[in-house]
Amino acid sequence: MTKETFLHDKHLKLGAKMVDFAGWHMPVQYTSIIEEHKTVRENVGIFDVSHMGEVFVSGKDSLAFLQKIVPQDISKLAYEKAVYCQLTNKKGGLIDDLIIYKLGINFYLIICNAARIDEDLNWMVRNKKGLDVKIDNQSHNYSLLAVQGPKADALLRTMGLDTLQESFSIKPASICGKKLLISRTGYTGEDGYELLVENEFSEELWDEILDYGKDFGIKPIGLGARDTLRLEAGLHLYGNDLNENITPIEAGLSWSVPKDKKEDYNGKDVIMSQIANGVTKRLIGLKMLDKSIARHEYEVYKNGEKIGFITSGGISPILNANIAMAYVKNDKDICIGSVVQVMIREKLHNAEVVKRPFVNKNNRVKI
Repeated sequence: MTKETFLHDKHLKLGAKMVDFAGWHMPVQYTSIIEEHKTVRENVGIFDVSHMGEVFVSGKDSLAFLQKIVPQDISKLAYEKAVYCQLTNKKGGLIDDLIIYKLGINFYLIICNAARIDEDLNWMVRNKKGLDVKIDNQSHNYSLLAVQGPKADALLRTMGLDTLQESFSIKPASICGKKLLISRTGYTGEDGYELLVENEFSEELWDEILDYGKDFGIKPIGLGARDTLRLEAGLHLYGNDLNENITPIEAGLSWSVPKDKKEDYNGKDVIMSQIANGVTKRLIGLKMLDKSIARHEYEVYKNGEKIGFITSGGISPILNANIAMAYVKNDKDICIGSVVQVMIREKLHNAEVVKRPFVNKNNRVKI
């Protein structure tokens, strides 16, 4: 049975085109993907991302537990701060990618991808053996709204937000009289917030944000623009760019893996070996040199040899070009500025290897 968020009827009333995504009936677009994309880049948009999972971890061994299941060094995570990390298997592959927030002493919040909640919980329970840890899945009790764009902060301050937050921080807050947790995080490459609120208040909060946001050019944004925004920002999508056979190092996420973490964790030997010795494949960015679009799983070639495959691809409304990410063999000749080919409908199309992110990210805010 396809699940619905508490805001499902709101989307229908707004005329959203609905699709099944990760077992949920979700809005893919309200007007056009390009219009919604540009709204977030230039003004502010609101997303319903209530399909994401919220898992609270507590207990005297909660830190030891988290240190065991992710490569990041959670002991360095400060109160009311967040960190991006991965849930790894014993071979270093990615069961999921996560954001972990520290809410208090031995009290953490983990945000999981919608399609991976069951797999994540199963793996967590398997890894808590012998530890005093409570794993509390509260995904069904909360809604998650993302307010993203250069005007997001100004909008929320007109609604009563009075906490000062830098990027990757989380705080309790009150907006229009509703108590919630607000984090300065997002999946667009723009400044913005994610608001975790109890389901019973989500519909009213959604309406209030849209009402206050009229003066800021706000629009509701669907999953289509969410995907083009994250692709321009070079952000990974689980199931496309990440899976259980890809390690953080192969995915270009070595910046999120500390080399000096003392504790053992699942897949550490493989990951440390790749850091020391290199990898056989790596993730690159591509810009198509014609109007063709490189789609997921299309093959990539160089000099007539198959060298890899596309993981994510689509239009970049800001660059007015088609872009993609691909795993290719780790070869010094496949470098920034070199040209490869993508097989599209039995014809090879040229693409240039370019840096990621494809556009400048504006999501790092300090106070």
